[in-house]
Amino acid sequence: MADDVRELLLSITADADPSTPLSAPDLHLLIDRLRLRSDRLHASALSFASSNREPLASALLRAAGSAASPASLEAALESALSPLSSSLDLSDLRSLSDRLLAARRKLRERQEHLAAASSVASLSARLRAARASANPLDAAIAAAELKPLLVDPQGSGSEGDEPVVFGLLRGEWEQLVDELQVGLAKNVEECVEFAPEGGKVVVSAGPRGSSSGTRGVELRVALQALEIIDSLDYGMAKVADLMIKQILIPAISNISVTVSVSVLEKSGSTSSVSVLIIAPSEELQGYKDGSELYSRIIEVIKFVRKFICMENITWMQSFAKLTWSRISDLLITHFLSKAVPNEASKLIEFQDVVRSTSEFENTLRSMMFISPDRKDGKLTHFVNDVEIHFAVRKRNEILVKARDILVQYDYENPLASDDQGDSVVDLLFQPEKCFISKSALQLMKLVHGALKDACLSSTRVAKEFCYAARDALLLYKAIVPVQLEKQLNSVSQVAAIIHNDFYHLSQEILGLAFEYRADFPSGLQKLVVFVDLAPIFSQMADGVLRRQIQLTTANLSEVFPYAIFCHIILQAIDGADGFQNTHQSQHYESARFSIEQVVFILEKIHIMWELILPRSIYRRSMFHVLGPVFSRITKNMLLIDDMAAEETLQLQGLTHLALENLSSLFLSLVENDDDDDKFLDHHTWVQLDESVPSLKKFRKLAELLDMSLKSITAAWESGELVNCGFTSSEVRNFIKAIFADSPLRKECLGWIAMNPA
Repeated sequence: MADDVRELLLSITADADPSTPLSAPDLHLLIDRLRLRSDRLHASALSFASSNREPLASALLRAAGSAASPASLEAALESALSPLSSSLDLSDLRSLSDRLLAARRKLRERQEHLAAASSVASLSARLRAARASANPLDAAIAAAELKPLLVDPQGSGSEGDEPVVFGLLRGEWEQLVDELQVGLAKNVEECVEFAPEGGKVVVSAGPRGSSSGTRGVELRVALQALEIIDSLDYGMAKVADLMIKQILIPAISNISVTVSVSVLEKSGSTSSVSVLIIAPSEELQGYKDGSELYSRIIEVIKFVRKFICMENITWMQSFAKLTWSRISDLLITHFLSKAVPNEASKLIEFQDVVRSTSEFENTLRSMMFISPDRKDGKLTHFVNDVEIHFAVRKRNEILVKARDILVQYDYENPLASDDQGDSVVDLLFQPEKCFISKSALQLMKLVHGALKDACLSSTRVAKEFCYAARDALLLYKAIVPVQLEKQLNSVSQVAAIIHNDFYHLSQEILGLAFEYRADFPSGLQKLVVFVDLAPIFSQMADGVLRRQIQLTTANLSEVFPYAIFCHIILQAIDGADGFQNTHQSQHYESARFSIEQVVFILEKIHIMWELILPRSIYRRSMFHVLGPVFSRITKNMLLIDDMAAEETLQLQGLTHLALENLSSLFLSLVENDDDDDKFLDHHTWVQLDESVPSLKKFRKLAELLDMSLKSITAAWESGELVNCGFTSSEVRNFIKAIFADSPLRKECLGWIAMNPA
C-alpha cells in the first residue's frame, strides 16, 4: 500500500530510494496534493450538476447523503495522518493507505453513477421528445439514432448484466417503434386505396382522410420514415398483398383485359391522384408467346414504381421482395404451364415463349425489380426446362390413364365381352397362349406407346417416358391385389386371370429391353432397365397361386394353381363310407353320389380353367388334382375286407362310370394332333398313366374286379400289377376280400407272399 501512496509523491521524490520510509514533510505534501485533487473534482462535479440541474436533482440528493465533501475528507485524512507525525509505525501507514484506496474507489463509483444517471436522463428526454414530435419523420430519425444506444449498446449480445433502467428504456423505444410502424403502415394504406370490387387502385400523394382522426403525412414521408426504422416491408405488406389479389391476379388470369393508367389531379405534389384500372376488353387477345401478358404486368409494375415507390430503388426492391415470388407462381400456373406443348413436335414453337419470357425478366432487371444476378429468374428456369415439364405432363397423363384402366375394369365378368379373342395372347418366351384381362392388355399397350415415344425423344424426355412406363406397370401390382383381395382369397376364375396377368406381364417386361433399348437415346441405354421388375411380377403370380393352394392344404409338395378342390373331392370320397357294403341299396346310392360329386367337381375345374390357363400350367394343375383323387379312391377300395360277387360288380360299374364321365377331361390333358375322340386309344392311356400313376392303378383295379384268381396271380407273376403300383400286401388283401377260402386261394396267397415285388 506504501507504494500506492508513494505514486502521489512521484513528481517530488522521483530520486528517492524506494526502501526509504516516508517522512513527515512527505506526508504533508501528500495532504496538499489530495486537497488539490479534491478541489478539482469538486469544481468539476458542480459544473456538471449545474448543466444538468433538473435531471440530476433527485440523483444528487440521494448521492449527497453518502458523498463526503472534500473538507470532511481532508479532516479525516489529517486526523488519520496526525499520529504519523510523532510515529513512523509502518502498520499505521498501511492502514492509512487502505483507507485512501477505499476512498478513491468510492469516489470513482460515485462518478460512474453520476455519469450513468446523466445518460439515463438524456435518453429518457430524447425518447419523450421523439414520442411528442408531430412529424413522424423526426420521430423515426430519433428512434433510429437511439437504437444503437438501447439495443445491445456494447454489442455483447447479452442483456443479463445491464441495469434494469436500460431495459425499461428499451421497452419504451420498442413501443415507440411499434406505434410508428403501425401508424405509418396505416398512412400508406390510406394513400393507396383499392376499390372494393377489385381491378382498380387509386394512389394519392397524401391521405384523403385518416380513419383514426389524426392528420396523416404524405406517402413519400411515410415510406421514408418506414425505411429509417427498418420497417419498410411491414409498411408495404398489405399494399403488396392487395396489389396481387385485386390487380395482378385479374391481369394474369384473364385473357381479355386491358391496363390503363391516368392522373386525375396534378395541381400540386400533395394533391396528385393516380389511378390504375384493369378493365375487361371485348377483343380476345390470347397469350400466344406471352408478350401481351408480360406487357400488362410491366405496366402495373411501372405504375407502382412511379406513383407508389416514386422511383426509389430501395422501396421498389421491398415491393418486389413481397410480390415477385407470387407473381412468378401466377405466371407459371396460368400461362407457362398451359403453354407447355402436348406433343414433342411442337416444342420448337415454344421458343417464342422462351424469348418473350427472357425479355420480360430483363426488363424487370433494368427496372431493379429483380436482382441482376439472375437468382430470381424463376420464369426463365421454367421455360428453359420445358422438355422436363413436357415429359412430366406426359408421365402424369400416362399414370392417370393407367390408373383409370385398372380401377374401372370389371373383373367380375372378364368373359362377358364380345371381343374375348383379343384377350387370348401369346406368351413371349413359351409356345403357348393364355387368357388375360383387358386391363392388362390395355396397360401393356400404354407401356409400349410410352417407350416408342421415348425412342423418338431427347434423353431428358425419354427418361421421363421410361419412368412412366415403369410406374404404370407398378400400378398394376399396387392396385389390383388390393382391389381384388376378396376374389384372391377364394378359388375363383378372377384369381386365375390375375395369375395370368402377372405371368404375362413378367414375360413382357423381360422383352422390353430387347425390343427398345437399341432405339433409346445413347445417354439412356445403360441407365434405364426393366428386367428388375420381371422377378417382382413373377413372384406376384406365384403368390397368387400359393394363396389359392394355402386355402386347401399346406402339405402339398408342389405349387399348382388349382389344387384347391382336392380337399373337397377327398371329403366326397369319404362320404361313400369307404365303398363298403355297396351291395346294399342305400350304401350303393351313397357311393354312386360320391363318385358323381367327384366327377362334377373335376369337370367344373376342367371347364373353369382350360380356356384361361396356359396349357402347361393347366395340365400340371389337373394332374396334381387327379393324383390324390384316384389314389384315395383306390386305397379305400383296397381296404374293403369282404366283397360279395354283386358288390364286386357294383364297384366295377362305379369305376367305369367315373372313367366314362371324365372322358372329356382326360382328352383335354393329352397331346392330340387331330380332333377325333381317342379315349379308348392305347396311346392316350399311356400318356395319362405316365402323368397320373394313381389313375393307372385305379384302372387296373377295375380290371381286377372282373378277373379270376389265376389271372390275378399271373398278373402279379408277370410284374404287371407291380408296374401299376400295387404292393404284395394290397394284392393279398384284395384276393382275401373277393375270393372265398380254398386250397387254390391259399396256394396263390402263399406264392405271392414268397415272391414279393
